[in-house]
Amino acid sequence: MSDSWQVGKKKTKGIKKDAEYAVLVAVADKNQTKEQAQEYIDELKFLAETAGAETKKIFIQNLQNPDKRTYVGKGKLEEIVLYVEENEEVNMVIFDDDLTGKQTSILEEELKVKIIDRSSLILDIFAKRAQTAQAKTQVELAQMQYMLPRLRGLWTHLERQRGGIGMRGPGEMEIETDRRIVRDKISHLKTKLEKIDRQSQTQRKNRGDLIRVSLVGYTNVGKSTLMNTLSKSEVFAENKLFATLDTTVRKVVIDRMPFLLSDTVGFIRKLPHHLVESFKSTLDEAKESDLVLHVVDVSHPTFEDQIATVNKTLKELGADEKPTVMILNKIDAYRDRYFDELLDEPTKMEILGSLKDRLANEYGVQTIMISAKNKENLSGLKALLQILIGDLYKERYPYITKTW
Repeated sequence: MSDSWQVGKKKTKGIKKDAEYAVLVAVADKNQTKEQAQEYIDELKFLAETAGAETKKIFIQNLQNPDKRTYVGKGKLEEIVLYVEENEEVNMVIFDDDLTGKQTSILEEELKVKIIDRSSLILDIFAKRAQTAQAKTQVELAQMQYMLPRLRGLWTHLERQRGGIGMRGPGEMEIETDRRIVRDKISHLKTKLEKIDRQSQTQRKNRGDLIRVSLVGYTNVGKSTLMNTLSKSEVFAENKLFATLDTTVRKVVIDRMPFLLSDTVGFIRKLPHHLVESFKSTLDEAKESDLVLHVVDVSHPTFEDQIATVNKTLKELGADEKPTVMILNKIDAYRDRYFDELLDEPTKMEILGSLKDRLANEYGVQTIMISAKNKENLSGLKALLQILIGDLYKERYPYITKTW
């Protein structure tokens, strides 16, 4: 949230904003375990926190499919309405799935507060964190594409205003006018983005003949921390979702062998389709790289779900066939979470070795365990990268003798 306005404090800007308090709502189907449902709602809570909202209450309903009109069932909606009425500080309700324009309109009518769905929440975070012209354009394009099919549902107030058939014409005209404005804006943003993309492609071509390595992974798994550790640079990193939006590229040298390392935007479950489409140009770094480093927070309870999400997104981008190393990060947090203090060291090593081998066999990639934060086994990662990148150089330039 913004800082308060205080006289005499130069660092403080703007006016004081009211605090935002949210109620979270999710639907869990029969295929979800209780633990999965809790993990998903915890992620939504983290998203809300990243956007600047404090969660006051969580509602989870078990349904095979969300209700077409109100997302949750009638009884659950009445329960949410009662809670919102009794807690006046609550000024928004956040839903863990995308809502149609019609659903949003009905829920606003029932709840009398701001209604936010998962995609609009993520888009808000992206808009807040976008720094470069490319990121800002990509986010705005995604917002316009998200808005376009929902205009009719958001215009239902016209239906309440008009007394009959006579008012339909002006209402339809207003909707069509808005649609045309949004379509024109989308066209303009796409043209602008294409120009930026051409400039980015030129920049990539001008980077010379160095091997390119990309960091990919679920959001908040430690990619930027690893980037800082390997490149000895100061890429922005914090314990919040989508800390990195813009692709950062750094030159890294391991024992005199240079290569380019890029840090890309993190993926997330139910990432809005329009965001994937808009950010494809940013994610071209992964698509055009010679080696992909898939960073995994192995201490997370549902890290294998996160792996599946990343692999699915890479497939959508056409980057799933790249040589890949799975970096099992936060091994220190894994030990703190799962190891009993009575376990002896050989048993711990055996458990970690079994986990590492299982994932290597299951996903068909090389795996290595590290802690980017504590620099644990960083030497092992550097040694592995030196071998893999050295082989890529030999494959690309078989007749040139390198000095490393």
